[in-house]
Amino acid sequence: MVDDPIPSFNVLAGRRSGSNVSHRLSPRELAYCGLFGAAALLLPPLFHLLHLGHVLMPLYLPLCTLPFFVRALPAAITAALVPLLSGAVTGMPPFYPPVAVFMAIELAVMAGLIALVMRRWPRANEWLVLIPVLLLGRALYVALVYGFALVIQLPAGFMAGLSFLSGWPGIILITVVVPPVARLGRRTARLAAAREGSVE
Repeated sequence: MVDDPIPSFNVLAGRRSGSNVSHRLSPRELAYCGLFGAAALLLPPLFHLLHLGHVLMPLYLPLCTLPFFVRALPAAITAALVPLLSGAVTGMPPFYPPVAVFMAIELAVMAGLIALVMRRWPRANEWLVLIPVLLLGRALYVALVYGFALVIQLPAGFMAGLSFLSGWPGIILITVVVPPVARLGRRTARLAAAREGSVE
């Protein structure tokens, strides 16, 4: 059996027992989703005060960290809902042009992929998991912008290129910040699980 650094999320245990445990949202997963989802809602207004929100993509930071701690489904659902909720409450990201929808799709795909990889290979290097997924997510976002620009008869190549270039400072920030936070958090979870096991 794969040594899962967060034992309470071990899907294989549910399969072996024949139960539907793997389909339930555990209290710890619910706590992680609430914590990182709230952070994703609170960070953008702070960055926008410094006029850095669009450039550094602060909403992405917690939502790209979350899938290192939970399974794919809760990670993807949280990542999809937060941009939509933020757009509905604060108007950022906007629904027209449908930036909120594009971000929801991009973040859901990225969160789901990161969580799937980490569940399959729990000891995988965080940078090696995150960077390819970030590039894939950016490609998906640019493709969505390109398609929408075609539909509304705007210069699709220019709009897609602008979206591609404007996201790079945020991608660099995510690459620098998320893996160390994820590694520290997972290490702390392993130590806590080990202490609980020794007490029992």
